Amino acid sequence: MIVEINRSKRCLSIYFLYITICVISNFLYGNPFSTKGQFWASGLTGNDVPAEQSAYESTFGYIPTLSLYQDLSDFSFVDFEWAYRLDRFYSGYSLVSNREKIHRLWARYSSEKLEARLGLQKIVFGPSQILRTLSWFDTIDLKDPTNQTDGVEAFRLKWFPSNAISIWSWAIQNEQDTVSFGGRVELSSFLGELGFTFHSDPSETVQQVGQLGFMISERHQRFAFDIRHDGFVGSWLETAFITSENTDIKMATIGADYTVAISNGLLIMTESMFVKNAESDDQTFTAFMAMLPLGMIHSIMFISQIDWKEDRAYNYLRWSATFDQFSLNLILSQSPQRSDYSIAEEYLPKTVAGFGSGIQFMFIYNH
Repeated sequence: MIVEINRSKRCLSIYFLYITICVISNFLYGNPFSTKGQFWASGLTGNDVPAEQSAYESTFGYIPTLSLYQDLSDFSFVDFEWAYRLDRFYSGYSLVSNREKIHRLWARYSSEKLEARLGLQKIVFGPSQILRTLSWFDTIDLKDPTNQTDGVEAFRLKWFPSNAISIWSWAIQNEQDTVSFGGRVELSSFLGELGFTFHSDPSETVQQVGQLGFMISERHQRFAFDIRHDGFVGSWLETAFITSENTDIKMATIGADYTVAISNGLLIMTESMFVKNAESDDQTFTAFMAMLPLGMIHSIMFISQIDWKEDRAYNYLRWSATFDQFSLNLILSQSPQRSDYSIAEEYLPKTVAGFGSGIQFMFIYNH
């Protein structure tokens, strides 16, 4: 308890210190600064309850963000962003998890041809929406109404030699105090938007590659290619080859979307991911999404994911009402039961979310 209090005091001290710096800087030098934040509260219940847990769960989160901006010339500027994330998770009336961490902390220089960013930041690329072969450094989930993602501690450089070409490079701090590095080239052509990506990771700790649970525990290299073409039907392809001394993983995602002229436009999208792993059986996943705006405020989204190898289906239906600063979200979900997994129950997550049938309400406020 004392540790938590001290941590909270430390966070508040940092928060108010930075506000003070921004205010003084703005007063003395006229540097623009801004504050924003996102708060969410969620209640969930389901019919597949883990042992000794409540059937009712609630989560609360808040991310305050402070930004500082300074023009250097007509074509260049520097800016800084700091964000802190607070999460509380309750099972019934019992506090299960109380986590706090820095969410963003970076400084950036930007000009017409160059962008350099140093610190805890978001690195996202690739055209796929759900079955994301290239989700190497982010945790974006289309089913999450907050649209938040974890960041990585990195130095990233972007160079724009022309309007049709961008060249990325990065160095990322790993948990073992090792540094992984890589780069990416993006090209715009008559074929569509193309990307070529490389990453080398010397870390030997167990880590997850992508969001579907593929694990690797040794130094490795990653090579990837992606393309998106927008025509009568939008289409895209992501491929990745991950190689190490003892493991080779080949992954590919193909996808397409089309907007049907119903109401305000019914967006239909489908993706399939194919995984070939030298250490296990081949796997195939398919996702289907349909999203329909209902006027200016309301929308409905349906997502279905299928794991063909394990014969499991995951279904998600969300109604949202989005206003200027807040949104209301009602979510229905249908997932496999705990008994459907060939894993002892004590090793499964101690939460109602993601198992059986569930209903969730989430309130999000942005300021």
